[in-house]
Amino acid sequence: MSDPTHPTTTARRRPVQVAAMVVGVVFLLVGIAGFVPGITTDYDRLGFAGHQSGALLLGLFAVSVLHNLVHAAFGVAGLVLSRTPAGARNFLVYGGIVYAVLWIYGLLVGHGSPANFVPVNTADNWLHLLLAVGMIALGVLLGRPDRAPAR
Repeated sequence: MSDPTHPTTTARRRPVQVAAMVVGVVFLLVGIAGFVPGITTDYDRLGFAGHQSGALLLGLFAVSVLHNLVHAAFGVAGLVLSRTPAGARNFLVYGGIVYAVLWIYGLLVGHGSPANFVPVNTADNWLHLLLAVGMIALGVLLGRPDRAPAR
């Protein structure tokens, strides 16, 4: 017998929610991978924050403990916000804006400068630009509200 207060079917996720969930999972995995020796080269040089951290995720992207924790937290936020279409859209669009700001920051701050607390390098800068464009595009294109057909 079916109980109306406990539906047996789950609501279908909208494409924007699936996109936010996938992006969230990727960020969570990247945050974890930053703590795995082998995936992160020069792991013994992993610093808490700043440009002094010599560890490189996949031998390419500068990482630090703070950087990894931020990636993991960003991933968890994506998973939580993907539960609703509006949350998923906001995660993608505003997260993309954050990455656009990080891209600009990476262009303006010297990679060896004390102001480079994230840390970022040239590979990070290009990735941040791609993430900004991709996330904003996903949020805008997939996050449009459904419109009822005109009669």
